[in-house]
Amino acid sequence: MSAVRGTGDQADTLRQMARTAKQNSQNAAAPAQLTDQQGIRVISVTSGKGGVGKSNVVANLAMALAAQGKKVLIIDGDLGVGNLDVLLGLSPQYNLNHVLSGEKSLAEIIVEVTPSIKLIPAGSGVQEYTSLGQHEKLKLLDELDMLEEEFDIMIIDTEAGISENVTYFTVAAQEILVVVTPEPTSITDVYALIKLLATRYSEHHFKVLINMARDSEDALEVFRKLANVAGRFLDISLDYLGCVVRDERLIDSVKKQKAVYELYPDSEASNCFTTLARRVIENSRQTRLKGNIQFFFRRYLEGPGGGGV
Repeated sequence: MSAVRGTGDQADTLRQMARTAKQNSQNAAAPAQLTDQQGIRVISVTSGKGGVGKSNVVANLAMALAAQGKKVLIIDGDLGVGNLDVLLGLSPQYNLNHVLSGEKSLAEIIVEVTPSIKLIPAGSGVQEYTSLGQHEKLKLLDELDMLEEEFDIMIIDTEAGISENVTYFTVAAQEILVVVTPEPTSITDVYALIKLLATRYSEHHFKVLINMARDSEDALEVFRKLANVAGRFLDISLDYLGCVVRDERLIDSVKKQKAVYELYPDSEASNCFTTLARRVIENSRQTRLKGNIQFFFRRYLEGPGGGGV
């Protein structure tokens, strides 16, 4: 296949499967408010385990969104072993640890990836911030709200697993995109993450991307398995965004510390990311305001006209 697939009758059927408890999930999500999109849109990209290609998804999705006219801010949320800068061939002097320690402001550590993409790099090999305290969480919220440069979308690359940092970045985002592969362990672990976010943090809306799929049928089967178990035991809504197929050129691009979208723009994987970006943009008409605190919460409520809360 040459692009993300899954539209049409087959995908519609799967979406319906994933919403077997839709009425209950709507009631559970009653405190949330759907409103027309204003200001920056924040998407957390997460997974239940490592090795699913999540950081590659973030880097290439950002490239594809920028190619379609969006200004993107990426934040590397893996504060212990951040690697997005390495994947993109960058060597930043400062990182998020310098902000949390008070040495630098967020604006001072932002790195330009392309004119339309900026990166907030994470530190590596520093244990101090692998579990953010309340002070660090509030500081990060304030620093992000003070950013002067305007972005359309912020993408957060969380660390793997279900640590407190993962739940913090995910709950503070407006939208949650979970990345899962056809491996049984990946499906099991991402279900555990979704269950935690649904039962403990009242998150009921998730977007799903199948990565490293053999083809579209393989991806749909993975989504079917996840949707079946989620529909039986959880009051949630799953939206299928499609898949990214296995592509040797993506592996080659990692070795060369380049995004496949940049290095091989006509590859199967790049075509997948192009279609994924289009779907993300198409879903931007409405954003869910949740009851908890969120990144850019004040700016979002103020909107372009000002006069916020």
